[in-house]
Formats: sequence, C-alpha cells, structure tokens
Amino acid sequence: MDVKEILAACDHTLLAQSATWEEIRAICDDGMKYGCASVCIPASFVAQAAAYVEGKLPICTVIGFPNGYDTTAAKCFMASDAVDNGADEVDMVINIGWVKDKKWDDLLAEIRAIKTACKGKLLKVIIECCLLTDEEKIKLCEIVTASGAEYIKTSTGFGGGGATREDVALFAKHVGSDVKIKAAGGIATLQDAEDFLNLGASRLGTSRIVKAVKAME
Repeated sequence: MDVKEILAACDHTLLAQSATWEEIRAICDDGMKYGCASVCIPASFVAQAAAYVEGKLPICTVIGFPNGYDTTAAKCFMASDAVDNGADEVDMVINIGWVKDKKWDDLLAEIRAIKTACKGKLLKVIIECCLLTDEEKIKLCEIVTASGAEYIKTSTGFGGGGATREDVALFAKHVGSDVKIKAAGGIATLQDAEDFLNLGASRLGTSRIVKAVKAME
C-alpha cells in the first residue's frame, strides 16, 4: 500500500493532557505537509487550530473524553461548542456503564442527540473495545448503524488497550454499509496501519505514523 494512501487515512493525533499550543501547531504543520485526513486535538485548541490551518486541514476533536460518563446534555453542548469553534469532525465516547446495564435505547438516543448537535459535521463513536465483550461490541455495531453517525471507533487510547485486528474485523462484519471504521490506539508502524486498512478501517487515529514516515526520509 502506498505511503501517501496510508497518511491520507490518518487522523494525526495529540490528546495528551500536557499538550501545548506549540505542539498542536507542529502536528497541524505535519498534518498539512503529509496530507493527513485530519488532526485530532483537545477541544480547547480547536478555534486556534482552525484559524491556523485556514481550511487546509480538517480539525477533529473529542468529547466526553476519555471516560464517556458525562451527561447527554453536557456531551451535546461539547459537540455544538466544538463545531461552533471550527471542528469539522467530532469523536465522542459512549457511556460504558450504560452498555454494562444494557441501556440500549439510552445509548442510541444519546448518539442521535449528539449527531444533531454536530450540525451536519462528521461524528465518530468511540466504544472502547478493551472494556467490552464481543457480544457488546456486536450490539454497539447495531446501535451505531441505527444512530446516523458516520463512524464507529475502537478506542480512546486511554482505556488500557487500543485497536486490535480482531476488533476491526468484527466491526467490518457487523456494521451497516453506511458506517465506516476508525481504528485508534497503539498503531505504531506502517505495517500496523496497512493491516488495519486492509481489514476494513477507513481512518486511523495515531500519533506515530507521521513519525514513522519522517524517520524514513
């Protein structure tokens, strides 16, 4: 697979609690230089980053991150605020406790409400696979498909485990035809990236693929 094709699928990511504007600006520069799908950054930097890239690179941010247990109203405000500040894409974390309680209707209603709050911008739904059973993952494929969200995403990268090849293959088997897959967490090498794309992922959340390409130059 061509390196440019891999880079074009990457959400170049920096979500560390200690991230500074200098670091965010640097990944924006790299995202533009290497043709990434977006940069995925904390919400507090969205407006500044959007102004900096001047439409040359989509800005993605995260809400309800990384634990997912904010109220639906709070998540909706976060999504709306992010879009108003210039976010082109929103990655939300589901309420994992609701999954364990089998509150399927509440999960679906929340995702739909957040999708509305995104005002037409792209929504990715993080289900944090490392905390779920395969049965729960399959049920969430069904719920995300019904919700109107554009993507299902494997992981926050903060939950103790990242994307696995098995989870991406499971998603590909069970999500609807209109739902794309984002693999995130632990994607360290170009071979990892190629494997996930070949298994059915359309996006990769990673901080390391651009670094790997730079190391080859």
